[in-house]
Formats: sequence, structure tokens, C-alpha cells
Amino acid sequence: MRALWALLAALVLTEIAYPLVHGGTRAALTVATVVAGYLLSVGHAWLSRGPRAAAVLVLVTTGGGFAVEAAGRSTGYPFGDYDYTGSLGPRLLGVPLTIPLAWTWMAWPAWVAAARLTRRRWARAGIAGLGLATWDLFLDPQMVAEGHWRWSSPGAALPGVPGIPLTNYLGWLVVASVLAAALTLWLPDAPGADDRPMYALYLWTYASSVLAHAAFLGMPASAAWGALGMGLVAVPLAVTLWRARS
Repeated sequence: MRALWALLAALVLTEIAYPLVHGGTRAALTVATVVAGYLLSVGHAWLSRGPRAAAVLVLVTTGGGFAVEAAGRSTGYPFGDYDYTGSLGPRLLGVPLTIPLAWTWMAWPAWVAAARLTRRRWARAGIAGLGLATWDLFLDPQMVAEGHWRWSSPGAALPGVPGIPLTNYLGWLVVASVLAAALTLWLPDAPGADDRPMYALYLWTYASSVLAHAAFLGMPASAAWGALGMGLVAVPLAVTLWRARS
């Protein structure tokens, strides 16, 4: 697990540097962060639950994430009529190769966090889906502001967060719930697994996103919406871990 903690430290440093740079350097840090997060999540699945679990994770979330992004970009469902600008590197079927990696990056810690919060399998799927989907309350506003993708006709949006349709967040909730249900169906429980790196990753992502949006990126509305939404999973997780430690 030492390698995972080292990788997490590298990811944290990369994200700390993100608000301090601009332009192509910031885009490169975005890609580096996604790759580090992907390796961290897949590596943890392998080390804590074995190669089969890692393979299932990749099949469901990387493969499923790519499929839904390719379909969504072509049809407008379930996220709305959007397209990528090409700033995130090579694309396949119009989808940057980093995008499906991002689905895996956060799907796994959300699923692991949900397993900590409940022992009921299908409640776990619901919590994990919520934990992943609400991350997008930070992700989409930040990436749209950076010009990595955009919607052609956003329509109704969250107050203070223009340019992103409400249907996008609903689409995220549906897709995230399906991915979480598939992981729950195909992965066994793993009592005694060391899931601390994933708890740290999920809580760091939550806290750092609130801070970055509010204080460094000039996006107070998305900071507030993300704090409320992702906090539905992150706050109970933090409380549970604190009580166990005490």
C-alpha cells in the first residue's frame, strides 16, 4: 500500500499546483491528475481485492464510461447536446481518452466509501451512485470554465452555474447509479481490506474542490452546490471514520 500513498501524495501535489498555473500547463496538469487518479483507483482495487476486481472495475467504469460518453456526444443522451474542444489530448469517437479514466478514478472511491457507510448491498449501490454523481457538481463547472467542453443549448441550469443543463446532472446520477449497481453485483465484499487510501482520496477530493472553487477559481456557486451535494456522502464518511478512530 505504500505505493498507493505515494501516488496519492503526487495527485495532491498536482491538484495544489493546478490553480497556480494557466493555459496549456493547466490542461496538462488536468490530464496528469486524471491518470494518477486512475492508477490509484485501479491499483487499490488490485491490491485490496485482487486482479479480478481490478478487471471488473476497468470493464464497468472505464469501458462503460467510454461507451456512455461516445453515445452521449453523438446523440445528446443522457447528458444533453455537448462536445469536447480538443484541449484534453487524443480522442476516440470524439471522446478524449482521459474522460473514461476519470469515471474510474472517482467511481471506485465512491463505491468503497459507500461500503463503509452501509452493509446492505443495494443501499451501497445507491450511495455509491450518489457519491460519484455529485462529484460532477464540481467537475463540469470547472471544466466548462476551462473550455474543455461545452453544451450547444444549455437551457435551465443551477443558480450561479450557467452553461450546464440540469439534465446533465440527472444523466450523471442515472449513469453513476448503473455503474455502481454493476460493481455491487459483480464484486464480492472484502472484509478486512485496507481501504484507507480510497477514503483519503474521496475526502481530499471533496474538501479540496470546495476550497479551490471558493477561494482560487472564483466559482463560489459551484463550491456551494458541490459542498451540499457531494457532502451527502463525504460528511457521513468523515463522521464514521472519526467515530471509529475515537
